[in-house]
Amino acid sequence: MPNTKSAIRRVRRVKKQTQVNRIRKSKYKNAVKQMDNLLKSKEKDKAKKYFSKFQSILMQVAKSGIVSKNTAARKISRVSKKISSK
Repeated sequence: MPNTKSAIRRVRRVKKQTQVNRIRKSKYKNAVKQMDNLLKSKEKDKAKKYFSKFQSILMQVAKSGIVSKNTAARKISRVSKKISSK
């Protein structure tokens, strides 16, 4: 248990931030799953429409530090390659 006043405040802050991070991580995972489903179902036009939103979500999550910028860039690049090749 925290003893000092600042430590008590810090625990409260960490609790809130954990919830925010959990929401962001969930948003990221859902975006990746949705894009995978669109690519598997061979719906190229729907995948192209969703791509800008997908890219936006991944960059937001990368900016906040949930995943690294390189990971987000790699995923975006691979999806882009799949969309353009089909």
